[in-house]
Amino acid sequence: MISPKMRELLKHHEGVRYKPYRCPALLWTVGVGHVLYPEQGKLPMDQRMAFPLRQEDNRIWTKEEVDALLFYDLKRFVTGVSKYCPAGLNQGRMDALVSFAFNLGNGTLQRSTLRMKHNRGDYQGASEEFLKYVKAGGKVLKGLVKRRNDERTFYLQP
Repeated sequence: MISPKMRELLKHHEGVRYKPYRCPALLWTVGVGHVLYPEQGKLPMDQRMAFPLRQEDNRIWTKEEVDALLFYDLKRFVTGVSKYCPAGLNQGRMDALVSFAFNLGNGTLQRSTLRMKHNRGDYQGASEEFLKYVKAGGKVLKGLVKRRNDERTFYLQP
């Protein structure tokens, strides 16, 4: 699992919302970036706004519910990191790679040069790969630059 410090940093970067909202990809989301309806993500962007929020989800969620969703989501990304980056994992590398996968998906991690360098033991080279993932919509975002630098710092911890 990830460290409590990374869990707090993840909440900082993702934000914590107790009422469902549409994320930038127009998906219904709650908590710490938890997508409520994965099937919505399979729709073309121009059809996502028509996807309704279910009545039972249109409420203020409790801290306990949000924490449970985060725990559930983190298990999936810890499993992905353990599968795709099994070599040389310490707590800092696990934390950084889980944060990266949480933000970009296990598939992106699986296909990344970051993963290849990590598994070859090129940890310095892998750490530099984090900094290549700072764009959204073709633009460099300050928040992503900060997040990738934080992940890189965790990754390089002894």
